[in-house]
Amino acid sequence: MKKILSLALVLVMALSLAACGGKTAAPAETSAAAAPAAEAPATEAPAAEAPAADVKLGFIFLHDENSTYDLNFMNGAKEACAALGLTEDQYIFRTNIPEGQECYDAACELADAGCNIIFADSFGHEDYMIQAAQEFPEVQFCHATGTKAHTQGLSNYHNAFAAIYEGRYLAGVAAGMKLNEMIEAGQFTADEAKMGYVGAFTYAEVVSGYTSFYLGAKSVCPTVTMDVTFTGSWYDETAEKEGANKLIAGGCKLISQHADSMGAPTACETAGVPNVSYNGSTVAACPNTFIVSSRINWAPYYEYVVNCVKNGEAIAADWTGTIATGSVVLTDVNEQAAAAGTADKIAEVKADIESGKVHVFDTATFTVDGKTLDSYLADVDTDPDYTPDTEVIENGYFNESAKRSAPYFDLKIDGITLLDTAF
Repeated sequence: MKKILSLALVLVMALSLAACGGKTAAPAETSAAAAPAAEAPATEAPAAEAPAADVKLGFIFLHDENSTYDLNFMNGAKEACAALGLTEDQYIFRTNIPEGQECYDAACELADAGCNIIFADSFGHEDYMIQAAQEFPEVQFCHATGTKAHTQGLSNYHNAFAAIYEGRYLAGVAAGMKLNEMIEAGQFTADEAKMGYVGAFTYAEVVSGYTSFYLGAKSVCPTVTMDVTFTGSWYDETAEKEGANKLIAGGCKLISQHADSMGAPTACETAGVPNVSYNGSTVAACPNTFIVSSRINWAPYYEYVVNCVKNGEAIAADWTGTIATGSVVLTDVNEQAAAAGTADKIAEVKADIESGKVHVFDTATFTVDGKTLDSYLADVDTDPDYTPDTEVIENGYFNESAKRSAPYFDLKIDGITLLDTAF
């Protein structure tokens, strides 16, 4: 539900890397593993039919292109607009919109400017998007990573996310293979195989992400453990670099992240520590340490919404992107830093996830306080007290992003140590 408090292929990836400190184009990307689409109901009333010439899109971004998270949304938006044949006067970008009244103001301004579909990219925008949706019932408001659309009852307000936890799991497989290679080379023992993870906040989205990454690594390197530190911000290059350096000093042999700057990757490149990044390749800036990255491709969702409006069809209250929609992707593996055979192993595990042979949160693969879970109530119908309300363990696995699109995995599993929980 990125993002709860803080952060379409017309822009070339070279721009992405330049914004992140890189200089060359990123490797190609491949679709990551599939996940079942969320089964939340479609909104009750269909979107108003609009000819292509009458479609005008508004986009609200938490930060600008210097944030890898927001740039990923921008790239997806421009890709979708190009695929839909929309001209530059048919979409408007609003950047650096905080998670406050400024979001409501921006949404109203976009509606007044003639936008009949308005998107926002950060979780903390949600309440303000809902407020604007109530004021402009003829406009469709679509919010990435939110949680309230399936209970809000507004026909013109919608949430979306993707099964990124499966992409994170595959990236974790790559991390585990690198650890095995380093163990075999005598750089450290199997008992010393510890990873580090720089997270922004202790929210379910981040918990789901770092846990799936850890489980992917554990699937090939059984002795791995992981320390997690938090910055309290989605984008703070200094704090993210400091977090990575703290983890490295604490004995972590590989670092990953759920934060949006180049802080952690550049710290790893300086220290010579392998890194798994997020939201795009950092190979240009970190050629010796970058292994692979996963991200959500938002272009399919943007195209889906526009086509619904153009065709007078209902937009799903909750939409979960999958491999079938091209919404979860991985960069190419950087062979200079990755363990031999990593790409083939990722392809193998990806196929197993697609077939249903592997479930990321299989309860047989982790314990909580030494116990295997056979039941768990998650907070799916979010209320102010985050009251557990929905059984989510089904057929032996935690069924993530099926009851709503945004993640709700919030278990603290064994093998992962949280160094701080202030955020």
